[in-house]
Amino acid sequence: MKNAVKYEIHTPTDADNSLPDWPYQCAMNLLKYPADQAISEQLAFMGERVGADRAWMLEYRPDMLRFRNTHEWCRGQTEPFVQQLQDAPTTLMAWLHRYMMKGQAVLMHDVDSLPWTAKDIQLELLRQGNKSVLNVPVCHNNTLYGIIGFDTTIRHKIWSAAEACALYRCANLIGQAKFSQDHKQNERTEHQSANPVIYLSTRGITRGVSPASIAGVRSAGNYSEVWLEDGSMILDSRALGVWAALLPATTFFRIHRTAIVNALQVKDVDRRNIDRWQIRMQSVASAWPVSRSYRKLLRERMGI
Repeated sequence: MKNAVKYEIHTPTDADNSLPDWPYQCAMNLLKYPADQAISEQLAFMGERVGADRAWMLEYRPDMLRFRNTHEWCRGQTEPFVQQLQDAPTTLMAWLHRYMMKGQAVLMHDVDSLPWTAKDIQLELLRQGNKSVLNVPVCHNNTLYGIIGFDTTIRHKIWSAAEACALYRCANLIGQAKFSQDHKQNERTEHQSANPVIYLSTRGITRGVSPASIAGVRSAGNYSEVWLEDGSMILDSRALGVWAALLPATTFFRIHRTAIVNALQVKDVDRRNIDRWQIRMQSVASAWPVSRSYRKLLRERMGI
């Protein structure tokens, strides 16, 4: 893999006419079988044809802070991981999750050469013996519900844009068939009572906290300052952009390109100086600046 592209972020389009004929087979499976059986049939069909060693689908929990492996196909002696990836924290794949939230496919041609910011998911993929991985979001009504993808464990593979586009179309069909059903709403209601947890990682120590206990997050270069309701601060090893994708949009919003705050933790907003708006959280001693470009969002979220 020397001098080759190690990974790509791809935005699928409908312009490619050289796509594999997977969407047709996917539609036939979804019409012929119940959704979950159809997904299993489709994973085996695509995995064989693309030369993957493992094909799989993950689903997010309703709070988006955990996920579980729901479907998996393996070739030959490739080890399955479906039983091990149940209620795993989304922070495990925070780097990937960021692109899934944007609706983009991630083509990992060489897992060994992912960027430093992807080290958490890189370690997990290497634990699974993966050399190359293709990831595509599964959405319904512009909401992310899961991820579907392929792994190779025997040799590296350069994924093509046509393969990513075909898988993306299949993911759209699966999202429509599975997540528009009434039973999915029942499943989401069932899990709403579970206490969500986000895991912070710093200096070899991992700490679980509830999202509600996070007052705000500020950029610190490649790291982030996570300020908690008890007044403490944890320097987390993930960049602010990753946190923007992880934190629930219902309560968290940006006030600056370098800062995100929890609306429920805001103590006051100081607008006396027209050139320098500031916001204070209940448990953070210093005020944080609000940039002009985020003032409109602040007014909308705070009702001011």
